This record gives sequence, structure tokens and C-alpha cells, in this order.
Amino acid sequence: MPRKRVRCWWANGDDPLYAAYHDEEWGVPLHDDRKLFEMLLLEGFQAGLSWITILRKRENFRKAFREFDPEVIVRFKQRDLERLMQDAGIVRNRLKIEGSVLNSRAFLEAQKESCSFDSFIWQFTDGKTLRNPGGLTRAQIPTKTPESDRMSKELVQRGFKFVGSTICYAFMQAVGMVDDHVEGCWKYKRR
Repeated sequence: MPRKRVRCWWANGDDPLYAAYHDEEWGVPLHDDRKLFEMLLLEGFQAGLSWITILRKRENFRKAFREFDPEVIVRFKQRDLERLMQDAGIVRNRLKIEGSVLNSRAFLEAQKESCSFDSFIWQFTDGKTLRNPGGLTRAQIPTKTPESDRMSKELVQRGFKFVGSTICYAFMQAVGMVDDHVEGCWKYKRR
């Protein structure tokens, strides 16, 4: 019988969607602007909910938000927002839905100023993946850092919504700006 693959505590259950997300996406450096935008919006929608809830609804989010095309979302009108409020396949939070339009506008501005959102967002880690020292326990993994504080402050100043430091840190983990795989996880890398 093959040995069960050991993962970080949050993905060690029996949900294949969570396992695939952990194994294939979480902590992998991401440099595609559209995917970065998707993850930033999804992290905002996740606030107050579990990440598995968002993962289970991700395909519905992609359809509802037109494949997370900021050029399309920025032009959403009131009827689009009402359509989204009626869509049971996504998180129907009016402030978060309205925030997605504001985030699209801010994203496009940051993208234009920096030539890409990738170069803008990765500046907060000097373009590299940060790794916490080995041996950290689950309780020692931070929920925010000075880098996520700076990112949050900058994003808020630019008009982004749902980008508090804790959300920014979760985003940084998700897109590989931070590698927080714990010792014992098959994806853990020694420094």
C-alpha cells in the first residue's frame, strides 16, 4: 500500500480539491497578472470564510467575474452587480462584489504605472520568495508580517478594498511570495 503524502496541517484531510490546491498552487511563485488579480480578489472574498469554501466556488467565480478580466470587471454596471448578488455559486456579499470593481480600477492603474502588476506586487518581497525559518509550528506561522503590512498600506492608498495585512499575507502565501510549507510537508524546502 502506498504511503499517504504528508501535507501542511490545513490540507492533510481527505478533500482532493484542497490537496490539489496545496500540491500544485499554494506557495508556487506566480507571475501572471490575470492570475495574481484572481487570487487577490478571491482572498478578499475569503475574508471571514474558510478557503475551501472559495476553492469549491472558484469555477463559479471565474464565470461570474468573466475569467477575472479586470478590463471587463471595471465596466460592470449596477445590473452586473445585481446579477452577482443573485448568483448562489459565489459569495454574495455586496461590499465585496462592489469592491471587485474598485479593485479592478486600482489594479489597472498599478499595472499601467509599473508595466505589470507582477512587478508592482512582487516589489514587497524584492522579487523573491521569502521563507520562514525551518521548524516553525502551526502556531508560529505568522498571520501578517512587515511586508504584508507595507503591501496592505500601499494597496489601500491606491484604492483597493479588502486588502488588510492578514489578507495580504494569505495572498503572499498563495502566490508564492512567501513559502510557509511546514517541516514534514512533502513540499517543505530547507533553507
